[in-house]
Amino acid sequence: MAEPLRMCAACRTRAAKKELIRIVRTPDGQIIADAKAKAPGRGAYLCRNTACLEKARKNHALERMLAVEITPETYEALAAAIAECAGG
Repeated sequence: MAEPLRMCAACRTRAAKKELIRIVRTPDGQIIADAKAKAPGRGAYLCRNTACLEKARKNHALERMLAVEITPETYEALAAAIAECAGG
């Protein structure tokens, strides 16, 4: 069976779903990194590196895709979660 492909919101590279990290706006409005890609809510995918997160932050890609304003504190939390996923 073919591996599902997803596109990075920042660099627009297509990759296997398991190689990307899903960023989710939960039903209660929180923005979280969902490493297992199972959390309910509106999602967008990013490469597992902080460079793509910074690019998405600069061009507001996640804000457009998730239809929400993202605070600097949330971006810091996402960067920490992505760094943890990339290391582990």
